[in-house]
Amino acid sequence: MKRKQFLSTIAPLGLALHSKAALPLSPIEDAFRCTIPAYLHTGDTIGITCPAGYLTLEDLQPAKLKLEEWGFKVKPGSTIGTRNGTFSASDEDRLKDFQQMLDDPSVKAILCGRGGYGCNRIIDDLNFTKFKKQPKWVIGFSDITLFHTHLNSLLQTASIHSKMCNSFLSDWTKAEPLQMDSINSIKDCMLGKKMQYTCPVHEKNKIGIAEGILVGGNLSIIYSAMKTKSELNANGKILFLEEVGEYLYSIDRMFWNLKRSGMLKNLKGLIIGGFKYKPDEKPLEEFAQNVYDIVHHVTKSYSYPVCFDFPVGHQKANYALKCGVKHRLEIKTDKVNLGEL
Repeated sequence: MKRKQFLSTIAPLGLALHSKAALPLSPIEDAFRCTIPAYLHTGDTIGITCPAGYLTLEDLQPAKLKLEEWGFKVKPGSTIGTRNGTFSASDEDRLKDFQQMLDDPSVKAILCGRGGYGCNRIIDDLNFTKFKKQPKWVIGFSDITLFHTHLNSLLQTASIHSKMCNSFLSDWTKAEPLQMDSINSIKDCMLGKKMQYTCPVHEKNKIGIAEGILVGGNLSIIYSAMKTKSELNANGKILFLEEVGEYLYSIDRMFWNLKRSGMLKNLKGLIIGGFKYKPDEKPLEEFAQNVYDIVHHVTKSYSYPVCFDFPVGHQKANYALKCGVKHRLEIKTDKVNLGEL
């Protein structure tokens, strides 16, 4: 992908919302309209915590330096530089650190250090009372998808799906344009710039135009959150999905579960990002369908547009997306556009 194919505009989102304030909302949109946290300004403080996997102090430095270069202050939490097996710390300490970030009025955004596993072990014990009075941006992806689904469906609050601290480079001279653009898109989102992305077409795309609230994230996390209070409500919304490290048959099972549960039925549109699957341990028993085939199979009875290979997921091209914010998806024969409204 070429760098110029992924551009973010600079118009503030607030202007777009203001200009459309008088337009009537459908019952579905009105019921799930999200609160947009305050956008950041130069000098604001960004808290960094690890609610799942661990991040060393050394690995924090590239992100810290880049955030400071952007004009922000950085407040590392107590879970940075510690380790408890695959986790950054015990459940109790991860819970305490994230709670402090939620409650601290000086912290204007919470950037997660990395994904991994562990958010589901602490999320039910978090108290969002102060957060609801002063919403702030929660930023990350992968296992952090659970926070996006929780905030969107339970608290009706927007959040940012993007790269995390472990994706920032120690030597920026070696960064590929896509990496730089992806990381810079985090800043653009936090500052309130109106995000616009364009990507090449795929032969499996289903042509169409859709408008709706953008939600989504990691497929397996969305799947595992079903029938919990963090379950994603995608009804009447544009859903984006990505995945890494799963077998094809497992991806197929999860997509069929989304279909059987009704999650795929009433979408406005579907965006498929990066899918990196594990090869079967027995090549002769490899699942017969690829991701494109799987998605086509479970969505063929629906009329909404579908696009593939969007630049989001566990890959270098992982652009920041605002979950809970209304977007317009245009899938045409010559290009794919996704932009805020």
